[in-house]
Formats: sequence, C-alpha cells, structure tokens
Amino acid sequence: MSKNLHVILFFVLFIMPLFVNAQTANTPAPADSESSVRYPHFQFKGLLQARYLESFGDNVDVLGVHHSTGEVTQSSFDIKRMRVGLNTKLSEATEVVILVNLADFKSDPKGKVLENAYGKYTFNRYLALTGGQFRPAFGIEELVPVDIIKSFDFSNQYYEFGKNGWTSFQIGASASGSVDLGKIPFSYAVSVLNGNGRNQEMDNDNGKQYATRLVFGLSKLHKIDLGLNGGIGKRSNQKVFAVGVDITSDFKLTDKFTFDLQIEYKQGTNQNLYFTLPPEGRTSKIDDYQMRGIYFLPNLRYLVDYKKLTSLELSCRFESFDNNFKTNPNLRRTYTPMISLEFGKAYTGRIEMGFEIDKYDKDIPDTSYYSDNLFLIQFQLRL
Repeated sequence: MSKNLHVILFFVLFIMPLFVNAQTANTPAPADSESSVRYPHFQFKGLLQARYLESFGDNVDVLGVHHSTGEVTQSSFDIKRMRVGLNTKLSEATEVVILVNLADFKSDPKGKVLENAYGKYTFNRYLALTGGQFRPAFGIEELVPVDIIKSFDFSNQYYEFGKNGWTSFQIGASASGSVDLGKIPFSYAVSVLNGNGRNQEMDNDNGKQYATRLVFGLSKLHKIDLGLNGGIGKRSNQKVFAVGVDITSDFKLTDKFTFDLQIEYKQGTNQNLYFTLPPEGRTSKIDDYQMRGIYFLPNLRYLVDYKKLTSLELSCRFESFDNNFKTNPNLRRTYTPMISLEFGKAYTGRIEMGFEIDKYDKDIPDTSYYSDNLFLIQFQLRL
C-alpha cells in the first residue's frame, strides 16, 4: 500500500466521525436531559501583546538588523500580537478551533494572519484525531500558548524548526492520546504534515513529514516529564529528519515559592536554508545543512496575592543555537533575563520587563546575524 493511500485513509477515518458527530450535535437535547450543557457551545478568546523596544547595539535596529550606513530605528512601540479566537464544541467529543492574529496585517499578511484552523474528535483518553492547521506536538513550546510562556517569546530553535515544517502552525493531521504504563503516565502524538508552513494553497511537493512525540511522567510529586521527539520526511525528493529531547519539572519550594525548569534540545535538517540557496552556492548533499540548539529556562515564581497583583516571576532563558553548524557554523547565544508581574488569574494581565542579549561568533554586517542588546517592556491582556 502506497504512502499516499495511508494518508488518504487517515483523513477518511478523521472526517467521517467528525461529520457524523456534527449531525447529532445539531439535534436538540431532550427537555429532561440530565446534562446542563447545550451544543454547540462557543468560547471566545483574545490576546493583546504591546511592547516598547530599545536596541543598545551599535547601528542595530529594533528588529535585530545591522545597518552600516543610514539612520537606524533603535526605539519603537510595537504590537506583537492581537489575537482573536473561537473554540466551538459541537458535542462532547467534537470541537472546531479558529485563531487569527490581526497584528500580522501591519506587514505583508501573505502566509500569515490565520493561525489555528482545525477540527478535533476525541474518542476517549487513548485516542483523539485532529485535522487542519494546528501546532503539531514536537517539543515543549508547541504545547504551551505564547501568552503563558515564561519568557517574552518562543525560542530561536522553535521558529527555525517552524520554517522547516516541524513546529509552529502546520497543515496536516494528527493522532494523540494518553495511557498509564504501570505507574508511569504516558502520552503520545503522531502527525502527518505538508511541512511547508501555514496558509498554503497546497503542498509544494508530494513529500510529507511524519512527526512523533512521546512523553513519560517520571515524577508526579515534582511534575517531572521526559519528552522524546522524532521526525522523518521528504522535501523535493530529499530525505529530511528532526530529533529532540526535553525535560520539564515543577518544584514547590514553599507555600508561596515555586520553581520550574525547561530544558530542550533539537537537531535536524535545515531544508529551508538548503533550497533557498542557489544550486551553485551549496553542496550536493542536503545532510550538509543541519541546525541544532539547546536552551535552559529556569523560572522562580512568588505568590504575592496582594490586591490586584497575583504573582512575581523571575526567569532567564539561555539558548545556544546554530542554523548551519556543519557547513558554515555561526553559533548564536541568547540570554533573556526577565521579570514579570501577573495581575488576575492565569496571566489575565501581565507586565514583563527585561533584555534579549544576542552574541554571535561571527558578526555579519548589514544582516540580522549581528550581536545586539535589546531592552523590552511588554504589556499583555488575555481573555
């Protein structure tokens, strides 16, 4: 049986129960039904992230680009995200999720704006099927919304692996679930992806990318989880891969102090870089172009609970990343110290202040591969 037939069968298995369940969801519940939930059930969500940026690098603008001549914008206000989302429960098992980022209209919106657009059917805790445009499970950051992460933004490796079809918003289908292996909680996710980014009219070749994530709960007391990630695929008849391992932990030090830590390592083919280079400017082997990175993100949280102030958090992410370490290495080290004030529950309101400090082994003039110190103040509201 061909790989394409496998993919077609996967979609059929997803779509059929989705439509069957949608029909039953539109049937009015009996008047004497014990359930108080009526379907469809709608939940609206929103997020605003507004920032002030100031670059302290020599001739480096607020976007991290070096300019050897001309004026440089080194301070600016910015709207990072203005998200509007809708989660619709068609039944207890079926949901449809839509998420757009209106801030993407400030630049060329092609290939942007629409973020989540998927349907999910949950049979039970062991199996759920997802299809559409979503964030496939391939690491820690893919499972955490950007508005509750412990830093200003996702890591450098997250965005680079997103350009290569493994993370961020991708079009495809996924099966996920959880089970207990004895006393060890275990969850999994298997995804089949186009691998060419979000909001694309169609796949840019017949190759697909297959990604898997396995998570083992090593300790319930301190919430220590071990994640293993692996992926293979084809891009323009070239074989590509990605692997990763991550650890998360959460320690309660006292009634008011908690400490959590994230460690994540990834390595994979940088096919995005390979195919953007002219044929005469690259080697014949795609495996010569690989990226790898690791980051540590410790976070200390103090529960204040004084009037409107809920908590105070201190974090400092350290990341080491190279997008082409085999052929043309240029290691990028990024330090992101940050202090965060939380207002309300679950980061309803948040004020963050700190730095993004980038250090390259080799500074390349008139590019974004240039060392910089960026100061940020970020204001966040979510619902």
